[in-house]
Amino acid sequence: MEADQAASEDEPPSLLWGLDPVFSAFARLYIKDILLMRESRQVPGIYLYKSHPIFQVDILGTVVFKREREDFYSYGVDDGTGVINCLCWKAAKWKEPEESFKAGGRAASSSSAAGPSGGFNIEEQLRRLRQAQRGASMLEIGDLLRVRGSVKTSRGQREIMSSNFYKVSDPVMALQISWMQELPQLYRRCYQKPFPLSDGEPGTSATTAGGQPSFSSLLGRATQTLRDFLREKEVRRFRPYDVEHLLLPLVPQLPPLTGSEQASAAGPSVPSHTRHLLSETLRILQQEGTLFRRVLSQDELYHVTEQDKDLLMAIRDVIQQDSKRQKYAEKGCHILHILSSVRRRYSQSLSREALEVALRFLESSSDIISTSNCHYTVV
Repeated sequence: MEADQAASEDEPPSLLWGLDPVFSAFARLYIKDILLMRESRQVPGIYLYKSHPIFQVDILGTVVFKREREDFYSYGVDDGTGVINCLCWKAAKWKEPEESFKAGGRAASSSSAAGPSGGFNIEEQLRRLRQAQRGASMLEIGDLLRVRGSVKTSRGQREIMSSNFYKVSDPVMALQISWMQELPQLYRRCYQKPFPLSDGEPGTSATTAGGQPSFSSLLGRATQTLRDFLREKEVRRFRPYDVEHLLLPLVPQLPPLTGSEQASAAGPSVPSHTRHLLSETLRILQQEGTLFRRVLSQDELYHVTEQDKDLLMAIRDVIQQDSKRQKYAEKGCHILHILSSVRRRYSQSLSREALEVALRFLESSSDIISTSNCHYTVV
């Protein structure tokens, strides 16, 4: 019950969903994330990924099973992360018996033969076009399928009701490679970022009673500012005083702190409210795994997860060495095993969130691959 209540509180208000560009688009997500998305408690039929409201998706995968009914095909699509059922409705014109197409083809051929040599026969061209369209909507096991449609849950099973689908011709896998390279970029730039208007607590006002921006909204701006700076400058490690100047433009907009906040945020060289904003920003970035502290000491040295070459090398070495063991030869190393090994070798304070960020980065760089939701092995 408490988990459901917390999940509901994490949702942005449904009246604001239209302001999120992801809500209006066909979200390109991994199938495993589509299967794990939780359903909104405000509006049934809408699902949430990282606070982004989603109801329509765009997937590309291989057909691994097929069932045909009178009005639709049921295809099982596998993109390497999971399998989801896709209901693909038959167009009315494709329900005609195959004999009618053959008869039409014979008639068109005879009319073509009767016409002048080399002349353009529109009936023959239309027949060929119609056959090509029909072939693109009839798939077999092993074919590559692209589906766009809405996400539904029927009898406890997540599936996609297609609005558009077609067979993809990709003999040299150029489209699949491009797709696999594009998805990690979409996740980093869009899906992993918070809902645009949920910088602070969902449902809280963006301004205080006096017309000033609330601390929660300014905290969202500060977090995004620091996140962008670390990515653009490719910062590997830093201390708080190295980045505090980035938050100074926000300081005049901050509401006054309470007495307890001033006592906990007071610092010798910067205003207390700036220190408080910076400490909260660093805490959020640690919670999401963007930052971690290798050694917990009075020297506040923060490491940027994706730029820490030593961490990435330690993770890669653990997976490479332990994947050779018989225990992990089939499925690869479990994420908890990797976390335990890296903590022994590199940092006792490494969080699972930071490890997941590093694993996604290594996977996008083709250094490792995921064999399931929680298992990884070398390429």
